[in-house]
Amino acid sequence: MSSPDDVHATLSTAVDTAAAVRAGTTTAVAATRAALDRIEARDPALGAFQLVRAEKALAEATAVDARVAAGEHLPLAGVPIAIKDNIPVAGEPMREGSAATSAEPRQVDHEVVARLRAAGAVVVGLTRVPELCVFGTTDSVYGTTRNPHNPERTSGGSSGGSAAAVASGMVAVAHAADGMGSIRIPAANCGLVGLKPGSGLVPADMGAYSWFGMSENGPLATTVADAALLLSVMAGRPKLAEVRMPDRALRVGLATGIPTPLAKLDPQWKAAADRAAATLRAAGHEVVKLRVPYPADPLPVLARWFAGAADDAAHEGLADRDLEPRVRAHVRAGRRLRRLGALRPAPVEKLRARVDAATADVDVILTPGLAQPGPLAEGWHRRGWIANLRANIGYAPYAALWNLLGWPAAAVPAGWHDGAQVPLAVQLVAHPAANGAGEALLLSVASQLEAATPWRRTAADVG
Repeated sequence: MSSPDDVHATLSTAVDTAAAVRAGTTTAVAATRAALDRIEARDPALGAFQLVRAEKALAEATAVDARVAAGEHLPLAGVPIAIKDNIPVAGEPMREGSAATSAEPRQVDHEVVARLRAAGAVVVGLTRVPELCVFGTTDSVYGTTRNPHNPERTSGGSSGGSAAAVASGMVAVAHAADGMGSIRIPAANCGLVGLKPGSGLVPADMGAYSWFGMSENGPLATTVADAALLLSVMAGRPKLAEVRMPDRALRVGLATGIPTPLAKLDPQWKAAADRAAATLRAAGHEVVKLRVPYPADPLPVLARWFAGAADDAAHEGLADRDLEPRVRAHVRAGRRLRRLGALRPAPVEKLRARVDAATADVDVILTPGLAQPGPLAEGWHRRGWIANLRANIGYAPYAALWNLLGWPAAAVPAGWHDGAQVPLAVQLVAHPAANGAGEALLLSVASQLEAATPWRRTAADVG
């Protein structure tokens, strides 16, 4: 086992770990053992992991070292990674935060997991989610996942376990997935870089229908370079790992308007967006005020959120009586809205046309990451459906529109909330473009923010 000093040493980035393993200055086994030691020391206080694969991970790391010795060039050579417990990992159960799901191991890896392993990553464990990944806080019958920066508050959701694992320094990178903000919301809560790719870049294939195409797999990381590396492997596009500063002056639309009357923008979250805009202006970009035409009728996105969960429950063969009360109500609402015709595509296409027109003159949209700090961590799975809806929509209203439209969007750290004692963040959004060009643009702008206003990579004094 590592010494306490080793456990609390500065976490190597995924980029540096892979380079060191390829160069032979460390091994995949050593990197994996160090990650497992950090998990043992830190996870009891945070509840990030649903399952830790200690013996299997060390065996897989041994195989990676043999591949490196045989001359394979592995982009993620020996990088310990956590996988969100909502996609299959061969040999492990996929519980999706629900005691009603099967405890039987899955037979094959999801394509994203297969790509990560082929690139040399070592899966050290599966991370916790709320039941069926429905909500923006991560607690369930399995336990509560806490924000490493302030354990009284949530790490966000539904990729809250992955975010806590990265923000605490247990691992440098993690897989996450985003259907209504479930990468960007935890990233914003925990001070991470999180990117939801646009439609079609990364294989989705989650649940029944990936929430009608709203859900995407993507990375959580402490640096832009690590997020880019992980995304490049997930997407099968190596050039996405080559992050460059913007090569021209961009037109940035600063959009701090509130998407819904159910939310109120905290001044510190607005100030974070204003500061990020000022940073980009100082870097030579043009910043203009932008009004995003958020839908007056939220039904198109809410109906897909509700019905997507209903379809996932049916896909897994889960009976209503076996679900948490809040999820049971969510699922029933989804079935009812489907019967009422709320999933028609026409309202979405009209909204898409309005957003296209309103944003046609900007390259990047900049919004606050959240409207409010994440709520207290404890007890959300025991509260009612309406209470959960109000909390989720009230604190995290900025993400969902971009899932509905299929646009790439990212969360980037942007300061510190003095009152809540948690990080601040901004959201960057780009128009969809072929071959990952929108995602590359977001990574480019994020790298410029990172260079101008560096952030603390992980929470201090954890473990």
